[in-house]
Amino acid sequence: MNPQIALPILIPLLAGAVSLVFWRSRSMQRFIAVAGTGSLLLTSLWLLTTVNRDGILVMQMGAWPAPFGISLVADLLGAIMVVLTGIIGFAVALFSLATVGRGHEAYGYFPLMHLLLAGVAGAFLTGDIFNLYVWFEVMLVASFALLILGSEKAQMEGAIKYVTLNLVSSVTFLVAVGLLYGMVGTLNMADIARRLATLEDDGMVDVLAMMFMVAFGIKAAAFPLFFWLPASYHTPPVAVSALFAGLLTKVGVYALFRVFTLIFHQSPGYTHEILLWGAGFTMLSGVLGAAAQFEFRRILSFHIVSQIGYMILGLALFTPLAVIGGVFYIMHHIIVKTNLFLVSGIVHRLRGTYQLKSLGGFYRSHPWLAVLFLIPALSLAGMPPLSGFFAKFIVIRAGIEAEAYGVTFIALLVGLLTLYSMVKIWAEVFWKSTPPEGDVDPYPAVNPREMWLMLVPVVGLALCTLFIGLNAEPIYALAEASADQLLAPERYIEAVLGETGEVMP
Repeated sequence: MNPQIALPILIPLLAGAVSLVFWRSRSMQRFIAVAGTGSLLLTSLWLLTTVNRDGILVMQMGAWPAPFGISLVADLLGAIMVVLTGIIGFAVALFSLATVGRGHEAYGYFPLMHLLLAGVAGAFLTGDIFNLYVWFEVMLVASFALLILGSEKAQMEGAIKYVTLNLVSSVTFLVAVGLLYGMVGTLNMADIARRLATLEDDGMVDVLAMMFMVAFGIKAAAFPLFFWLPASYHTPPVAVSALFAGLLTKVGVYALFRVFTLIFHQSPGYTHEILLWGAGFTMLSGVLGAAAQFEFRRILSFHIVSQIGYMILGLALFTPLAVIGGVFYIMHHIIVKTNLFLVSGIVHRLRGTYQLKSLGGFYRSHPWLAVLFLIPALSLAGMPPLSGFFAKFIVIRAGIEAEAYGVTFIALLVGLLTLYSMVKIWAEVFWKSTPPEGDVDPYPAVNPREMWLMLVPVVGLALCTLFIGLNAEPIYALAEASADQLLAPERYIEAVLGETGEVMP
C-alpha cells in the first residue's frame, strides 16, 4: 500500500470540493487555494523522495490486481512531473490572490484551478491508457472553463480554437485506445506493452503509433497543429495563462515520452524519424512566430511552441543522453516559462497593458523587476550558468553524437532567435524611456500587500532556476535515473504486473 501515490490526485480534488462548499466565502476559498496547493507540493516531494529511494511504486485501486483493475504508477518521470505540478500550483495560487478579481472568483476560479491540478496529476500517475484519456478530459473541461472566465471577445475567440483542436485530439486518442484494446484486450499500459511485443501485425501497430503521436502532438502544441496555443494563451487572466503555460502542454509531452518508451518502442526508426522532423519544425515555427509579435504574452506563447520542440527532440533521438536532455529540459522549462508569464502579469498590473510599444522605463522605475525578468529570460535563451544552458547543451550534444546535424543546427539557430525575442522584450519594456503620459492609460496603484503576493512566487521560481543552473549535477543525476527507467520498460512492467514472463492468454 503506497498512499502517497494517490494523494497528489486526492488533495486537489478534495480542495476543489471544499471550495465549492464555501462558495460564498471569498476568504475561505483563498485560504483553501494556498493550503491545498501547499499540501500538494509537500506530498509530491514525499512521493519523489520515496520513488528515488525505493524504485517504481504501484497502487492497485480497489484491491483489483493488475491488469484487471486500475493501476496508479509512480516512476521517477511521473514523480518529477507531479513535484513540478505542486510547485507551479502553489506559485500560481499565491499570485492569484493579488491578480484574480472578485468576479472570476465568484464564478469558480479556485475550484476549477484545483480540478485542473487534479487532472494534471492524474495524467502523470495513471497506469491505464483509458484513464489517461479520462484525465485529459478532466483537464480539458477545467481549462476551457478557466479560459472563458470573464467572457471577453478575445477570450471566446481563443477558446473556440482551443477547444476545437483539443476535441480533435481527444477523438483521435479515444479511437486509438479503442483500436488498441481490440488488438490486445487490455487497457493497462504495462500489460499493453507486454502483449504488443508479441504481435506480428507491424502495419497496424505503426498506424496506432501515428494516431497516438497526432493526439499527443496536438496536446503538446507540436507542429503543425499548434496554432490553438498562441491564439488562446494571451486571452485569460495572467494567472491562468501562467498555469497553462507551465503545465498543459507538458502533459502532452509526458504522454509522448510514456507511450513511445513503454508501448511503441520496438521499431523506433519509423516513428522517431517523424518525431525528429516534427521537433525541428516545431522549434522553428514557434520562434519565428515569436519574432513577429509585439505583445508580451503572445511572444511568450509562441516560445512555448518552440521550446516544446527541444523536448520532443530528446525523445526523437532516443539515445540515453537525449532522453536525459528531454527530461532535464522539461524540468527547466516548466519553471522558467511560468515565471515569465508571472513577470508579464506584474508589468500589466503596474501599467495596464501587454503591448510593448506602450511600455518602457521599468529598468529605472522598478530595477528589481528587471532583474527578475532577466533570470528566466536568459535561461530560456540558454545563457550560462542558468538552467536553460545545461538543458540545451545536453540536447544539442546528444544531437551531435547521433549525427543529426540538420536538426541540431535548427536547435542552435532557435536558441539565438530566442535570445533575440528576450532582448526585444528587455529593450521595449525595461530599457527604453517611459512613453509620454498621453500614450499610457492611467492605471490604479498597486498596494504593498498585492505587490508582495505577486513578488513571492516570482522570486521563488527565479531561485529555482538559479538552483538548477548552479546545481546542475544532482538535477542531471535525477534526469539520468529517470531516463534509465524510461529506456528499460521491463522494469515498469515488472513493477506493475509483478513479472516479465509470457503474455497472458
